[in-house]
Amino acid sequence: MSKLGNIGARLYRGEVGYDFIGKRKIWYGLSILITIVAIVGLGVRGLNMGIEFSGGAVFTTPKTSVSTSEAQHKAEAASGGHQAVVQKLGGSALRIQISGLDTKQSVSVQEELAKDLNVPVKDVNTQLVGPSWGEQIANKAWLGLGIFMVLVVLYLAIAFEWRMAVAALIALIHDLTITVGIYALVGFEVTPGTVIGLLTILGYSLYDTVVVFDSLKEASKDITKQTRFTYGEVANRSINGTLVRSINTTVVALLPVAGLLFVGGGVLGAGMLNDISLALFVGLAAGAYSSIFIATPLVADLKEREPQMKALAKRVKAKRAAAAAKGEGQEDAQDGAADTVDAEDDDGTAVVGPRRQPASRNRGRGRPSGKRR
Repeated sequence: MSKLGNIGARLYRGEVGYDFIGKRKIWYGLSILITIVAIVGLGVRGLNMGIEFSGGAVFTTPKTSVSTSEAQHKAEAASGGHQAVVQKLGGSALRIQISGLDTKQSVSVQEELAKDLNVPVKDVNTQLVGPSWGEQIANKAWLGLGIFMVLVVLYLAIAFEWRMAVAALIALIHDLTITVGIYALVGFEVTPGTVIGLLTILGYSLYDTVVVFDSLKEASKDITKQTRFTYGEVANRSINGTLVRSINTTVVALLPVAGLLFVGGGVLGAGMLNDISLALFVGLAAGAYSSIFIATPLVADLKEREPQMKALAKRVKAKRAAAAAKGEGQEDAQDGAADTVDAEDDDGTAVVGPRRQPASRNRGRGRPSGKRR
């Protein structure tokens, strides 16, 4: 078995683990800081809206020896300072999009581009894009996002419980805010591809969250019938048990997206890929983070406010204090405090705890000598 697989098996069995729930205030603080930076970036710099949303013109030139950087400089000069985005097409042709141009301005820019690029005016294809089309796309995206959020909350409330639905909704908003803030800070152009990427990451973010929630639901069944573990400890075991799976799925999903973003967009200059790949890359990473550090700790916080869970925590604390007063070992008093799975007490009652038995139960049973008889 590989080293990572061995670690995953040990995490699942509760032999090792990290106290995610106990350190949840650190994760909350980190998430709040990142969210504030994203909101400030969005408020100060704003989003760089593409011509699909702001309106403008797209010019397609025939084969030319002019570089993209030189063509961008000439296009911005011809348009009177309007921002231009230049992309290299097959056969050394260029696609030049300039925001904020109307019909009259586009004609003069077409003539100037043909002159600067040394190509016939009739060979420069011009396409005008009105802002109303982008507004319709944005409205439909908001509508789709609203419907998705409502359906997610309803599904999680029915399949799990309302606390998990609230935690998942907060995690989704957290992921969207960070992704949009990164777009504002980086200055990438917002296009319909960006909208598609934002809607796509919602499913990935929700997938990891539901996996942890399903494990937590199973592990916390009949939790109040035992006095060994609190709800937070059970939630922590659920995170640890699915940790390697979440890491594996996230890395596998990020690798091709990273190829699009850094290789396709950075090395090859395929700017059209940047729109969707940046949203996917940031959203996938934020979704994996929120499912582990935000969603499940929030569920534990909400659940531990219940009177039943408060009473359970008091019983667990009292039992551990009594065990410590009797001089029992820490393994007997706190075995599995951070790592828990389903087990059974000696009387057959279902409880939540590690599958391995405490050392005290094995005392006096002897050890096989290894000799044949």
